[in-house]
Amino acid sequence: MSADNRRVKTRRVFHIPGYDPFHPRRYRELYRTESAAQAQISGYEIGIKAATSDTTFRWQVQARMDGHDVGAQIDVLVWSDIVRDSMAQSIPATYLQLLQTAWTYISTGTLRRLMRMRKGPVIAALYPVMMLLGQLVLAVSVGALGAGLVGAGITALLGADTLGGAVSVLEWGILLGVAAMLLRWFKAHDNKLFAYYLMHDYAFSARYKGANPPALETRMKAFGDLIAAALAEDVDEVLVVGHSSGAHLAVSILADIIRDGRLPQDGPKLAFLSLGQVVPMVSFLPKAGGLRRDLAFLSTIKEVAWVDVTAPGDGCCFALCDPVAVTGVAPKDKHWPLVISAAFTQSLTPTRWKALRWRFFRLHFQYLCAFDQPKDYDYFQITAGPLMLIDRYRTRKPSQSRIDTPVSKFTSFAV
Repeated sequence: MSADNRRVKTRRVFHIPGYDPFHPRRYRELYRTESAAQAQISGYEIGIKAATSDTTFRWQVQARMDGHDVGAQIDVLVWSDIVRDSMAQSIPATYLQLLQTAWTYISTGTLRRLMRMRKGPVIAALYPVMMLLGQLVLAVSVGALGAGLVGAGITALLGADTLGGAVSVLEWGILLGVAAMLLRWFKAHDNKLFAYYLMHDYAFSARYKGANPPALETRMKAFGDLIAAALAEDVDEVLVVGHSSGAHLAVSILADIIRDGRLPQDGPKLAFLSLGQVVPMVSFLPKAGGLRRDLAFLSTIKEVAWVDVTAPGDGCCFALCDPVAVTGVAPKDKHWPLVISAAFTQSLTPTRWKALRWRFFRLHFQYLCAFDQPKDYDYFQITAGPLMLIDRYRTRKPSQSRIDTPVSKFTSFAV
């Protein structure tokens, strides 16, 4: 069947977020505002309305693009509760996580190998370590200064021999009290610093050295059941979107669906869009054998379009790094992913780029937002337009600046 004869009229979209503790409502509101902005720029019509679901966070989309009416149902596959549970750590526990996570990435050689590809995400990984250590040093220094001043004042007033060791006990109490107070203040303001958030994020992957935590494995199986059920529906395309660390979850979920024989030959077209992926942060770890196996397997399934979109301007992702190839598991019959760039510096006007350039976390979500001078990547045309993903990029060549050289030390599929 030609591309002209298989225009999409109905689509199911499953969005798998990254490590995000917030309510998925933020994704619906982001879609609402940004799709309206993109529609005004690109000259099409799009609107959304809320919908209910017991298992996902859902909304409906109606669009008219290129003279075609398209309906889409978008479901956010929620695992924010697992994220919040993993972030429920005390301040001492977070510093213990820091030591454990740093040791995992350094002792296995993973950090050194990650730096060979893109420095941006490695700097992002080092940021919470340096920020938390800096906060600790500052808190202790201020506490020591306060304790020293109080101790010196008491000694000057009463004499060194009057209270004896009681002054030292008081000084230690002040030092620890002030330090604890400052550390609590830093944690309370982490919505601006992101040190604790990022530390928990990297610790989540490092805790099991690349293997998924049991609670996440269970949730991923449930996600797979939802996607497999959609593949039995009368729709034209089932599109799975994995953003950030949600990309590697999607890889394993889709691989399991296909291996289990739940991809019908006469059903909807299955497509996978990975955005701002950080796959190497996990796949390079020693116990990520399951993910490495899934990456190799999914890369050979020609029937499932896999397009990987990143941008060098996004310092929080492994931009233009082919996640299969750099992990060192590319089989001879590898077909996917198609690695392309969202090209922020070209698809955003100079004024807009200047406004966003140093807003690193906002840029990491730009893939889900409007572009004021779009090129061939438009999130809303992909999720609500008449073209299937495989047809939209059928003639698109991969980015010439992509990195596809094997880098990972660990390539075993053993789990």
